Amino acid sequence: MKKTLDHLPLTKQSELRHVVDVIRASFEEAIATRRAERLKNGKILKVILYGSYARGDWVHDPVGRYFSDFDLLVIVDHEDLTDGEFWFDANNRTMPGEGEIRTPVSIIVHSLDDVNDQLDRGRYFFADILRDGVILYDTPGAKLQKPATIKAKAALAEAGDFFAEWMASSASFARGAKFYMGEGDDPKLAAFSLHQATEHLYHCVLLVVALYSGKAHNIAFLRKKAEAIDARLADAWPRETKFERRCFELLREAYVKARYSKHYKISGEELAWLTERVEVLRGLTTTVCQERLAQLRLEAADDV
Repeated sequence: MKKTLDHLPLTKQSELRHVVDVIRASFEEAIATRRAERLKNGKILKVILYGSYARGDWVHDPVGRYFSDFDLLVIVDHEDLTDGEFWFDANNRTMPGEGEIRTPVSIIVHSLDDVNDQLDRGRYFFADILRDGVILYDTPGAKLQKPATIKAKAALAEAGDFFAEWMASSASFARGAKFYMGEGDDPKLAAFSLHQATEHLYHCVLLVVALYSGKAHNIAFLRKKAEAIDARLADAWPRETKFERRCFELLREAYVKARYSKHYKISGEELAWLTERVEVLRGLTTTVCQERLAQLRLEAADDV
């Protein structure tokens, strides 16, 4: 991995250093009051920049309203420390605002053992991070394994299982949404079900293509990750009008608010539009995943 940010503008280099400082400080505060030894003595072992800013092909498009994230892999020394409760403040404090952080930040957290296990299994996602990533913070002695090469036949089997599982679960949630919009007469549960249908489609894309999706329920985050893999997926969500953007925001909020907030409201018109767009996403997901599976079949045939 690289250890320099010389390929980035000086402003981005400075911003990234600040982001790392914020993450480390937020983590130290999160574990400061813990009593368990494995938690209060927990450590961040590495912070690695991956994705477009590591490769040098980031996008900054105010007209099209698309901005690449600082994609960061944080590696900790214990699996318990990957729990979201330790990273809530870090995520909030690295949101773009009027201060030093202007670029969107996406943080994923894994233990060292887990990352090395993923590398031993030849996971494309982690192997790509080792190939293209930039180390922003490092702890001496915390070593990453050399990635194994996964056989196309094994990758095909895994990807095929992921495709079957996640497409089926998404379809089940879509059927639930239809019920709750009709005789079930519960628009909030309909919205939650549509959120789950959407989330499962995005996990399907990420798992089939990269064999990795991470622990995420934020569909705005998942949408950006999936669209970075295949830009055609952006066609699922028009973003030109206030209605279109409001509908997606209602869908994003449904994971929590549709279940727990009495103030969450969504109309029949909004639900109908979201239902239509989820089905468009389903078609695009099928296309992207089937193309990937076809590619893996060819590679598996060549391996014979």
